[in-house]
Amino acid sequence: MATTSPWDERVDKEAFNRPLRVAGLVVTRKTDPERGPMVVMSPADARSRILTNGELAWVYGPKRHELAEVRIDPDTREGDVLLRDIVGARPSEIVRVVKPDLDTRGRRPTALG
Repeated sequence: MATTSPWDERVDKEAFNRPLRVAGLVVTRKTDPERGPMVVMSPADARSRILTNGELAWVYGPKRHELAEVRIDPDTREGDVLLRDIVGARPSEIVRVVKPDLDTRGRRPTALG
């Protein structure tokens, strides 16, 4: 039988990855000075995912996932995100924004072994 800690009972693990609604999309052109994948979210949503301004995060949509820069905007409503240059995303879709796990080793072999 697995043991549980008191911390497990107090933490809502789903709160770290609640789904977010796409409130808006921006598609840039080659001539735009700022372009590339970006997700704009509220400070509360970023805090619950342990994300900071300028950090990269995975944006998981119904069709695909993509790494995007995080921008924190206090004017963004909690539970909503604005996306820029995320291929396949549509307004009112549900996405998840997840901090990449850089501490756990992936499937890549080490350079020495």
